[in-house]
Amino acid sequence: MKRRAYLDWEYWGKPVPSFGDPKARVLIVGLAPGAHGANRTGRMFTGDRSGDYLYRALHETGFASQAESSSREDGLVLHDVWITAAAHCAPPDNKPLPEEFAACQPFLRRELAILRPQLKVVVALGKLAADAYLGILKQEGQIASRAAYRFGHGVEHQLNPLLLCSYHPSQQNTSTGRLTHEMLHGIFARARTLLRVE
Repeated sequence: MKRRAYLDWEYWGKPVPSFGDPKARVLIVGLAPGAHGANRTGRMFTGDRSGDYLYRALHETGFASQAESSSREDGLVLHDVWITAAAHCAPPDNKPLPEEFAACQPFLRRELAILRPQLKVVVALGKLAADAYLGILKQEGQIASRAAYRFGHGVEHQLNPLLLCSYHPSQQNTSTGRLTHEMLHGIFARARTLLRVE
């Protein structure tokens, strides 16, 4: 259902593709397209409050050409970052089902296979995104169990590439103060530092 503010919009309404710098050393894994954000605009984290938080932090740390993103044609360019998600279609009630994660897993696996030679850092936005990424590592035999990798904001796991965990910049997290701008900025400042010390 369209929100009143977007009644005149023609929604993308399809699986939302990943995007960014194909030579990225940082991979951002989100959860799924927002119903009235990426599902509307056709670009990950574009046109909603989650994106407002994310792109501001990316811009301030040198990963994005601008601090806001409202449409696919707004001129945003990402530097050294590729953005994907564990699920590529907007899920009902913003809660992807296990079947949806399973259906989209091959896309994430292929992206990892292509990007892995140059990747230094994977930023998982939220526990479900972290679990999706770790699930692939487990299937590939790189880790024995997901349970050994605790999720928490700012937690790092010495995998190859390094896994850096962050709370998701959802409206629920940002409006309650569970995730502040400073906290999210800190995640990407840390990613930038990790790239410098490689």
